[in-house]
Amino acid sequence: MGILEVKNVGKRFGGLQALGDVNLSVKENTVHAIIGPNGAGKSTLLNCLVGKLIPDTGSVMFDGQSVLGRKPYEINQMGISRVFQTPEIFGDLTVLENMMIPCFAKRDGAFALNAITSVPNEKDVVEKAEDMLVEMNMADKRHMHAAAMSRGDKRRLEIGMCLSQEPRLLLLDEPTAGMARADTNNTIDLLKEIKEQRDITIAIIEHDMHVVFSLADRITVLAQGTPLVEDDPQNIRGNPKVREAYLGESA
Repeated sequence: MGILEVKNVGKRFGGLQALGDVNLSVKENTVHAIIGPNGAGKSTLLNCLVGKLIPDTGSVMFDGQSVLGRKPYEINQMGISRVFQTPEIFGDLTVLENMMIPCFAKRDGAFALNAITSVPNEKDVVEKAEDMLVEMNMADKRHMHAAAMSRGDKRRLEIGMCLSQEPRLLLLDEPTAGMARADTNNTIDLLKEIKEQRDITIAIIEHDMHVVFSLADRITVLAQGTPLVEDDPQNIRGNPKVREAYLGESA
């Protein structure tokens, strides 16, 4: 069994079948990519994994425990962190203050923004946040307002914020969307480093095939709400069904 097991998951929105009988197994300490054309059900599936949606049928198990019916913060506390398609950071706060927020939440289990006013008395939180900024190669930006950073740096910060919660499963929703090629390559390198240095499993939704084939150990292709094929990257490249449904000439 994988660390994440999705079995017979279905989800309808009125008359639209967004997901139909989806089965997915994500092995521990691997990078598993989920790809497919627009409307394939990728985001709906991801939202079922993190508690934003409850599937109509089927089960979602993380490390042997069901995530269904749990609130998003409870799923986060189980060991699942999500990186959103648009970076979810606090633009009016500094980079260091942003990094401190999940550090507070990890330590205390709850957090109020006014806790930042007690920073001088929270040396352990400051030190943990500083250490994560060093790991993310962002220490020189600690006092910059987050809104002023490039999209690539905002993404790097958000990934660091997720990692500070020490997740076992990191879910990435199109992490390179809207990036220039240089930022995309930097993000690929960052994710490779994270995978090499940490005991972590990564599941990624991504349209950029350069990103997918640079990172994935395993790929699942969705089409019209159901899995079309799951295989190793080298086999996905040459699969005629995948070419027809999604990759086209880019394969």
